[in-house]
Amino acid sequence: MTSVTSNTSSAPSLWLRRPAPRAAASICLVCFPHAGGSAAFYTAWARLLPPHVELVAVQYPGRQDRLAEPAAQSMDELAGAVAEALRVDRPDRERVLFGHSMGASVAWETALRLEASGTTPRHVFVSGRPGPRRQRPGGVHLRDDDGLAAELRRLDGTHAELLDDPEVRAVLLPSVRADYRLIETYRPDPTARLRCPLTALTGDRDEEAPVADVAAWSTATEGAFGSLVLPGGHFYLVPQAERVVAAVVDACRAPTAHPVFP
Repeated sequence: MTSVTSNTSSAPSLWLRRPAPRAAASICLVCFPHAGGSAAFYTAWARLLPPHVELVAVQYPGRQDRLAEPAAQSMDELAGAVAEALRVDRPDRERVLFGHSMGASVAWETALRLEASGTTPRHVFVSGRPGPRRQRPGGVHLRDDDGLAAELRRLDGTHAELLDDPEVRAVLLPSVRADYRLIETYRPDPTARLRCPLTALTGDRDEEAPVADVAAWSTATEGAFGSLVLPGGHFYLVPQAERVVAAVVDACRAPTAHPVFP
C-alpha cells in the first residue's frame, strides 16, 4: 500500500497564487520565493506589470495557507510538483519564470522539467544565487533555532521583531530549516542546459551571490544569456523592485526580445 502526502499533488490551485487575476493575459510571470519565503513576497509586483502579464506566485508547502503540509524534502520533489502544476495551468499562455535565492534554483530546475516535457518557457530569470557550477553545500540547517534566526537577521530577509516573538519563531523556523536543508543538500547537474534565454541578477553587495558566481549561470543555458547587477545586498530586489520588474517586462514585450544587460 502506498501513501501520498498532500505536497505531492500537482493541482495548480495548491501551488499557484494569483494576487491580481487577469483573464485576458497572454503571459504568466511565475515567481519562486527564497528559503522560508512565501508567495506573498511577490504580491506587490502585480501592480507593476502591464495588462498582458499576470503574476503567478508559487506557494511552497509548510507555510501560510499550506502550513499543515510537510515541507518538500528534495529539489526533485519540489521542482517536479511545480512543473506538473504549470503544465496543466493555462496551457494557452507563455511563461516567464523568476526565482530569487533558493527560488532561483527551483525555477531553473522547474524550467528544465518543462522543457523536457515540450513546454519551453519564454525566459528564465535567476536572482541572488550562484550558478550551478558555483553552488556549494552548507550547514545553516544544522544550527539551533537561535543560529537559524541569526542567519535570517544577517540576510535582512525577515523583520527582526518577528524573530523576537517565540510564537512566530515556532511557526516560521520549521519551514525555514526545511528549505535550508533542501537547498544546502541539493546537487545540481553541472551539465544540464536550458534552451530558452536566461538572465541572472544580483545585488552588488550580496555576499551570498557575488557577481562572478552569478555570472556562472551563463553555462546553464544554450539560449541567450544576460546579467544585471543592481545596488544592494541579498534582498536588493525589495528596494529595486521597479527596476527588476522592468527587466522582466522587457522580456515579455516581443517574441524575439531576449535582453542582454551590460
